[in-house]
Amino acid sequence: MINRWRIFFWFTLLAVLILALIPTSPELPSSGWDKTNHLVAFSVLFIIGRRSYSAQAQLFLGLVLYGGLIEVLQSFTTYRLAEWGDLIADLVGLIIGYGIHALICKLFANFRA
Repeated sequence: MINRWRIFFWFTLLAVLILALIPTSPELPSSGWDKTNHLVAFSVLFIIGRRSYSAQAQLFLGLVLYGGLIEVLQSFTTYRLAEWGDLIADLVGLIIGYGIHALICKLFANFRA
């Protein structure tokens, strides 16, 4: 059986990568502050990732490395900057995503991954 959450997770990973690497423009979705964009993206990635995979520690570490990869790739562009602050925002987003996922699991027992 196809795990739809995994498909959604990988699609979301790809969408975050594309948004992180294309030139910025007013038409792109944004919270208005770059660090909030990172917080939201990585919170969502963690929540969807937990629905997709049960290995929480590996997911967390993998997403931290993914955030690092994005920053490295951005350093090769002329229109994006690699920043430690972005990686820290990714990490904070993962922690927020962990908390939201834990809260949802407490409120809705059938939500567990």
